[in-house]
Amino acid sequence: MEFQQAMNAVDTCPDIVDVLIVGAGFGGLFMLHNLREHGFTAKIVEASDGIGGTWYWNRYPGARCDVESMQYSYSFSDELQQEWHWSERFAAQPEILRYLNYVADKFELRKDIMLSTRVISTIFDETLLHWEIKTNRHERLLSKFCVMATGCLSVPKIPDIKGLDNFKGNIYSTSNWPHENVDFTNRRVAVIGTGPSGVQCIPIITKQAAHVYVYQRTPNYCIPLNNDPLDPQEEQWWKTNYAQLRRDMMRTSGALLLHDTRNCPALSVTSKEREKIYESAWKKGGNAFRLPFNDLYINKEANETVSNFIKSKIHATVNDPTIARLLLPYNHLFGIRRLCRGTDYYETFNRDNITLIDLRYRGIDEIQTTRVRVGNKIYEVDDIVLALGFDAFTGALLNMDIRGRLGKTLQEKWKNGWRTYLGLMIADFPNLFTITGPGSPSDLANMVPHIEQHVKWITKCLEYLRTHHINMIEPTLEAENTWFEHVNDVVENTLFRTSKSIYNGANISGKPRVFIPYVGGFDIYMEKCENVAINDYEGFHLMK
Repeated sequence: MEFQQAMNAVDTCPDIVDVLIVGAGFGGLFMLHNLREHGFTAKIVEASDGIGGTWYWNRYPGARCDVESMQYSYSFSDELQQEWHWSERFAAQPEILRYLNYVADKFELRKDIMLSTRVISTIFDETLLHWEIKTNRHERLLSKFCVMATGCLSVPKIPDIKGLDNFKGNIYSTSNWPHENVDFTNRRVAVIGTGPSGVQCIPIITKQAAHVYVYQRTPNYCIPLNNDPLDPQEEQWWKTNYAQLRRDMMRTSGALLLHDTRNCPALSVTSKEREKIYESAWKKGGNAFRLPFNDLYINKEANETVSNFIKSKIHATVNDPTIARLLLPYNHLFGIRRLCRGTDYYETFNRDNITLIDLRYRGIDEIQTTRVRVGNKIYEVDDIVLALGFDAFTGALLNMDIRGRLGKTLQEKWKNGWRTYLGLMIADFPNLFTITGPGSPSDLANMVPHIEQHVKWITKCLEYLRTHHINMIEPTLEAENTWFEHVNDVVENTLFRTSKSIYNGANISGKPRVFIPYVGGFDIYMEKCENVAINDYEGFHLMK
């Protein structure tokens, strides 16, 4: 085929593939498998020494998925769906990692995965029309196309705390936890951060440690998971009906089937009815609170009904009224920041061996050799756990030296904020794809179906290029700018515009304050992507 001959025209390097994939998590593994199935050669480059992506790195105590296991899994192979057994309603990190390793073995993916290999630079050669990738192992890889499967939550936020380097005890990060067991028995532990990873690890650490000091800047809404062993009857029901259920998931705004969703405004029912619905959601746990009504993310008065319900649960759960008040979210509405879901989080503050330090008016002044100072108060600690979150959505891409046309860097391109078309491609960076990139629903949707949708779109695009003997594809600047404006226009019609969060880069100093994910709904987004493909990749330059 002409396409394949063009790919192999460069014979100066022994390692030339059709597609080079960066990242071996859910996205990279399925991308590799799907490309193989459609006759493309591909390799994965992975920085860690094992596969799994975020589930390889985030192995802190209590790490667990907040999407139900039967929905947070691949759909591309019915054989895989039928033979894999999830043990819990919400799978823990070790089980998810076992699942991904099982997938890698079942589909013989390992032979095309380069582990312990970090990408240093990715540079587009405009003469030979290929990407040249250089790694930390001094390798030079060439590929016609490059797919970034680097994940939305893969670059930890760098702590900016005076004196942290002077601390003589152990410092752990939830986003890069040691592989060996960490025992906090008889230890005094400082946990800094109360976001999604903080609320999961704090109850576990507190059960071990002599004392835990929780440093909280922004209290968040934490929904109980109410996790249980997976009901065998429910598992069989899913496996029997998977084909239809998967289709139904893709028609929802979050690629997720939710319990007790009502397509009506919150204020259209009586307060007694709302209370009953919220109480049922609280008992169900997990994602039951995401969309009990259809206006929680667009109507402030409606959102306050669920926000106040959760605040009442905090008051009812935490015995000390002063501590309860400190745990109440005060500067944002429910669901507008990244949601926290945990087990016994609020109950943990009834224990005698936990202290909550409120940082809303002042931060940590200094960390010394064996203690943490906040104002004139000193806390002696043996270990520090950093649960500070991520440089989300753009961090992994900007951490690499990616250069497109005329040597233009991605850092230059995005200095005032991200620009993509559909979260899939970037103008001036031909033949470069991003899985769940900025401008797509990303973390606001169930990640595995979202990943599968992107992988299938990319593969279908590459097949189109091969069939039509096209060597290069990239978005037009007009399409890219129009999509960026659309993403931000949609946000203005929602309550997401009211809060500082990872969704607009507010958690990272110096990051442009631009809203990043698409909040218009996964179902609507998927339809837009399909229409672009149906219309011969409208909004893209296709070049022979």
